[in-house]
Amino acid sequence: MKLSTRSRYGVRLMTRLALNHGKGATLMRDISRVEGISEKYLGQIIIPLRGAGLVSGRRGAGGGYTLSRAPSEITVRDVVEVLEGDISLVPCTGDPSACSRRGACAATDVWQKLAGDMSRVLDSYTLKDLAAAARRKAAEDGEGVP
Repeated sequence: MKLSTRSRYGVRLMTRLALNHGKGATLMRDISRVEGISEKYLGQIIIPLRGAGLVSGRRGAGGGYTLSRAPSEITVRDVVEVLEGDISLVPCTGDPSACSRRGACAATDVWQKLAGDMSRVLDSYTLKDLAAAARRKAAEDGEGVP
């Protein structure tokens, strides 16, 4: 499985919002500049994140975007599932009845283990974790986190 650019950029966008959590709203143009992602593309990514209730936005003076919940309450899986949809590797891992060969397929156990492991890893990282990693990496590079 390969994550789409949309999901990778979405995680970067959400990490940036986590870094700014509690400091007020963040403008999309600022995220675009710091992350090197076009503002137009970020605008497309933010729509489903808002729709899922992960992000709030305000227009006007003092406007911008904020996380709707604390960074510790939003997992990478939450973000990826909003942007990718169902992250099941094969139909039978999400719905065993979708497979006409259920019970006879030797690979089912492999796909189910892989799907479970992937879900556990994505669930094990929160935006708080990613923000902390971004701060640590910036400090190691001798830079501040913009």
